[in-house]
Amino acid sequence: MVRNIIVRVAIILIVAVVATAAYAASVTLGTVSITQPVLANGQPFPPGTYDVRLTDEYLPPNPGQSPEGEQVVEFVKDGMVVARGAAEVLPMSDAVGTSGGAAASSKLRVEKLKGDEFIRISTVRDGKRYLIYLPIAP
Repeated sequence: MVRNIIVRVAIILIVAVVATAAYAASVTLGTVSITQPVLANGQPFPPGTYDVRLTDEYLPPNPGQSPEGEQVVEFVKDGMVVARGAAEVLPMSDAVGTSGGAAASSKLRVEKLKGDEFIRISTVRDGKRYLIYLPIAP
């Protein structure tokens, strides 16, 4: 009897830890509307409205780059991951074009760059600036 109770409590604790880890593993940065076809991780990615979610995965750093310098992001539609990419992660004190202070807005912003060859999705969260670059599909 006592053994069954201990086993049940252990199972409940394990389930709670796994659920907490899964929740902590992904943080939604916000919702973005992409108006033209782009490439995410080299794959075609259609226009639409997506939730952008941070994962707990990081890409291997380049020389001189922080181990947390590039974080994997997911584009989610209707609860399904439809594309993955990478976000450059900059502490606000290192972000170019900012005062290094508190963020004015954490809303996702989409801009066309470099002769309409790329879009950049940017946001600020928890003292970090996230930049996601997606080439426009040919």
